[in-house]
Amino acid sequence: MAQGARSADVLHDLRGFFGVGCVYRNRRHDNHKEDLYRYDVSNRVELAEVIVPFFQRNPLRTGKRRDFEQFTKCLELIIAGRHVEREGLVQVLLLMETMNHRKSRHDLIGILRDHTPEIRDTGS
Repeated sequence: MAQGARSADVLHDLRGFFGVGCVYRNRRHDNHKEDLYRYDVSNRVELAEVIVPFFQRNPLRTGKRRDFEQFTKCLELIIAGRHVEREGLVQVLLLMETMNHRKSRHDLIGILRDHTPEIRDTGS
């Protein structure tokens, strides 16, 4: 979640509420007047034990709900170690393809190619 500097307190409040994650400042060097701040939780255990249960108890009421459900499935695969196997990685990437800010199939094939050299882009 990203906010401008004037709203960064909200992110610090989230960090305090959940007790996990960090708030990072992203300096802007473009024509915007304020830096962006983001709240980030990247620890798998913290995601699985704190963030996911909160949103399962308090479901999102927007289109982000489906993205959250897909994210939860990805997290489960990763925690189970399935992402290091070809089939599991393909499952994660297929789930990612359905989420907000979708990566194109070409980009996903590139990710697969980087991790599984025997996979070739057939243009489909």
